[in-house]
Amino acid sequence: MWQAYHTPTSLEDALRLLSEHAPSARIIAGGTDLLVELERGTRETDVLIDVTRIGGLNRITLRDGWIHVGPTVTHNSAVASELLVERGYPLALACWRVGTPQLRNRGTIAGNLVTASPANDTIAALWALDGQVVLQSVDGKRTLSLKKLYQGVRETDLAPHEMVTDIVFPALKPDQRGTFVKMALRRVHAIAVVNTAAVLSLDDEIVADARIALGSVAPTVIRAREAEQALVGRRLSTDSIERAAQLAARATSCIDDIRAGADYRRKITTVLVRRALTSLQDENEQDALPDQPVMLWGTTRGSYPRLAGKSVCHYGDGLEPIECVVNGENVVVQGANDKTLLDMLREDLGLTGTKEGCGEGECGACTVWMDGIAVLSCLTPAPRAHGTHVVTVEGLQRLASAARSGDLHPVQQAFVDEGAVQCGFCTPGFVMAGANLLEEIPEPTREQIEIGLSGNLCRCTGYYKIIRAIEKAAVEG
Repeated sequence: MWQAYHTPTSLEDALRLLSEHAPSARIIAGGTDLLVELERGTRETDVLIDVTRIGGLNRITLRDGWIHVGPTVTHNSAVASELLVERGYPLALACWRVGTPQLRNRGTIAGNLVTASPANDTIAALWALDGQVVLQSVDGKRTLSLKKLYQGVRETDLAPHEMVTDIVFPALKPDQRGTFVKMALRRVHAIAVVNTAAVLSLDDEIVADARIALGSVAPTVIRAREAEQALVGRRLSTDSIERAAQLAARATSCIDDIRAGADYRRKITTVLVRRALTSLQDENEQDALPDQPVMLWGTTRGSYPRLAGKSVCHYGDGLEPIECVVNGENVVVQGANDKTLLDMLREDLGLTGTKEGCGEGECGACTVWMDGIAVLSCLTPAPRAHGTHVVTVEGLQRLASAARSGDLHPVQQAFVDEGAVQCGFCTPGFVMAGANLLEEIPEPTREQIEIGLSGNLCRCTGYYKIIRAIEKAAVEG
């Protein structure tokens, strides 16, 4: 799928490589969209430059009243950030609404912005927060508002030799509150039919300023200017909220596609703006984010270790080894430099317990742990595993056997006892997700179990026995 996979250890190296290989090079962090595009043939890229092993790019900081979000901050890292929840809540909530735990562990906010779909959740949130992006190349830096960044559907002003190195927005002040709402065709892991982010500045209960951003209703995210103006100078009330919701629908130039028609989107826009403003009126917008969100981080804090030493390159037709620890054993793999981690595990290491159900990050059957974090191996390039620790379902059994007298991990045993296995194809992914959940939250609630398994699909059991198996493992593990 690519000819060279570079893993730089400094931003300077990354920018130099991007300049040398543009326009046939792409920055990769999570790769959750890019790998699907490469697999489908809708994008051709010779060189991938992985920036996830560069130190300092995964931080969320507050400086001079501005929040700075680094280019490798994942969606789950954003959800876990107390700073972002307190001072940039719409973005934290939008990140929580993206995909599934496994996808949020790899996908980044910067990647979501650069993909430039008008339905992308973080774009609407950052638009309402008055966000900006810092673009950097060997020639220097420039800062763009989101309005200037986006040129159309999946079109940006990002030059081939530039990368996003910072995302900034004014931190919410004590007199400001905001939220994000989304309507999709299923509860999780779905692209927005419409999404909405709202930020209000309040002066003694009077709206002093309003920003309402609408996603998936036009070629780019837009502001509902008339709706905003209708709120300013008034208290939030049933009448003012309803008028703003109706005016917001008038701002749309609605998309008509496979997910919904234009008329339906206008109606949903009214509903979502009403919901967002009502939650701000009732001051319960924070209830949309769980107190203890499920990350599938296990015992880690969700950060991937840096790569020590010099930058590394794996050529697609080369023999540069991928060296990593798989299931507790040091392995050296040659000939997998242009493969996914899933294919390397199955074809080169013979670990066929990890399954490919969809190859697009939809089903979760390929879930493994990379440095203790649950990820989708079908959307992880094999060279990304260089220098990491990977655990597959076979390793889970080995680790359990080494630690206990039994042969199976408690989750595996519970699946047997509860009859949670039928065709068995999806089972390894469920087991890996469930075991990771129990490492993170040893006594999860039913809701936390459902969230932890939300990235895994099963067509046989109806999920009831799978959930019971996780509950049983939590009690007996």
